[in-house]
Amino acid sequence: MSAHSESPLPSLQFQPVTAERISDLKHFSAEYGKFGYCSCMRWRMSSSQLRNSSKSERAEALNSRVCSGEATGVLAYHDGQPVGWCSIAPRSAYSALERYRALPRIDEEPVWSVVCFFVDRHHRRRGLTLQLLMAAVDYAASEDARIVEGYPAGPDAPSYTYMGSSDTFRRAGFEDVTPEGQKRTVMRRQITTSESFQ
Repeated sequence: MSAHSESPLPSLQFQPVTAERISDLKHFSAEYGKFGYCSCMRWRMSSSQLRNSSKSERAEALNSRVCSGEATGVLAYHDGQPVGWCSIAPRSAYSALERYRALPRIDEEPVWSVVCFFVDRHHRRRGLTLQLLMAAVDYAASEDARIVEGYPAGPDAPSYTYMGSSDTFRRAGFEDVTPEGQKRTVMRRQITTSESFQ
């Protein structure tokens, strides 16, 4: 591990993405090409919609959701600039996730789902993913969510770099609730009524 990766995390702020902050989301998308490529629409669009859409169309689709007031995610800021993203929304907002056979709903409880993280390379391996997840839970709590789910992937999975690790979710108070015999992991955190977005 490099000395840079061991350095303390700078002071950060976390804010839910709203219409008032759409310019920050657009800046983040333009600054980070890998994020901007799919604009976190992988689980929000059907496979055919994602395949047949352009990069700009995917970005506009996310922006439209934000401007309509739909919950989409949380941004981390350093010195006023967005440097990290966590996608969180009611599971029902992720149409592709709802149809994904490897991660079926485990019950009928209304849940919010965390499906993506993206962190600026200068801030990686310094705990920002965990802080983003905690901020996302707080945001969901402020919107009256009572259960938040995550779907971490193993290090060898293609989605590992953006869906998070089991350890990160565990450190944020999530528990493994994966049904017996299911390959993809499901982790949950119950939200208490005292939690709210700071």
